[in-house]
Formats: sequence, structure tokens, C-alpha cells
Amino acid sequence: MLSVENVSSGYGETIIVNGVSISVNQGEIVVIIGPNGCGKSTLLKTIFGLIKPASGRIFFGDEDINGLKPFELVGKGIGFVAQTDNVFPSLSVMENLEMGGYICKNPDFQGIFDIFPILREKKKVKASSLSGGERQMLAIARALMTQPEMLLLDEPSAGLSPKMVEVLMGKIKEIKERGSSVLLVEQNAKSALRIADRGYILVMGKKMYEGRACEMLDHKEIGKLYLGKKEVTGT
Repeated sequence: MLSVENVSSGYGETIIVNGVSISVNQGEIVVIIGPNGCGKSTLLKTIFGLIKPASGRIFFGDEDINGLKPFELVGKGIGFVAQTDNVFPSLSVMENLEMGGYICKNPDFQGIFDIFPILREKKKVKASSLSGGERQMLAIARALMTQPEMLLLDEPSAGLSPKMVEVLMGKIKEIKERGSSVLLVEQNAKSALRIADRGYILVMGKKMYEGRACEMLDHKEIGKLYLGKKEVTGT
């Protein structure tokens, strides 16, 4: 469904992502993990047209989407949720959702509320009054208003409590089960890998590893370097 081929990108003359190739198949959750500053968010912004790639190609289905603007990509079935500043704080929950679905003739509010029942309860509340977890749910819900085939999520669990992280990961899995493929950038690597089908590791802007999520969770070196697992030695 999504194919990124040998893409390099960055800011000005500074290259952050260096020759990265990844893919997301229909019906998958794919997670990108790696240390801070390794280029995860830059790659996601490049896919969504917020940063122009210096080289490489990006395909959505059979179409080369290099050079398309974010609003054009939304029209083609790609949704994006930024890590920060991803809701309109002065608008109510319902108004935020209406803004997300403004291009839809028949927006599916009921479907959104089925996934996020807390948003139904707080639909008249201003987004600025929501908790951090509720705000992230609203940001994701707003992106889902266009019923995207592909959802790009940039660090959705940043700053959330461990309990809320698990709730949010469960919602992301439900979104996949309802028909949207997901490309997820995450610092909470273990939580993300538990719901993912496959994963990639970026280090210093380069792809260092790819594999099935379950294998990455059990991989000794990956666990020690990226998942916070301590090596167990004999006594």
C-alpha cells in the first residue's frame, strides 16, 4: 500500500534521513522505533509532504506521491497526526471533528464515537480542557473523519501515563481492525511492538533493522539497546 524507496530528506542542506526504504501493506500496523534524533518524525513528515525529499520515491498504491501537498494526500486517503499542536484548543470536541470531516459529504461521527466513546461524552467541551490522553484521542479521531486507508501517527503516546499509553495502543489496534493501515512512530517501543505486525529501527537516519514485531520483542540485542531490557547473567 505504501512504499518508500531509498528516500533521503532533511532541513535545508542538512540530511536527516539517509536512503531509507520501508513499506506498509494493507491491513498492517508498522512501527518505526529508534533513539531520539534518528529521523523517525522527519521520515513521517516527508511521506506526508511536509518536507520535500532530497532523493528517492514514495508510492501510495501504484501512484508516485512525491511532491504532492498534504491536503492532496488527505484526498487520496492518507491521514496524519502530528506529535504536538494537533487539535484546535479553542474549539469544542465536536467542532474539531467537524473540521476534520469538512471534505466529507456524510461524515461518520457515530463510527468515531464507537471507537472513542469519551469524545461523545465530551463533545461540547473545549479541546483545551481535555486531558493529554483525551486530546491525543481527539487528534486521531479528527484524522479518521476522512476515513483514511493509511494513518500516519507521530509519537501519539508522548507524555502520557503508562496506563493511558496502553489504552491508546488498544485504540490504534482497533483502528486497524476497522480497515485503516497504520504507520506509527513511537518512543514507547515495547507497547508499540505489542500491537504491530512489523517494525523498523532507524539509527542516525539509516535503517538498521527490519522484522516481525514479535521477533523484535524477543530479540536479545534489540531488547537491550531499544526496549530497556536488562541482560540477565548467571551467578
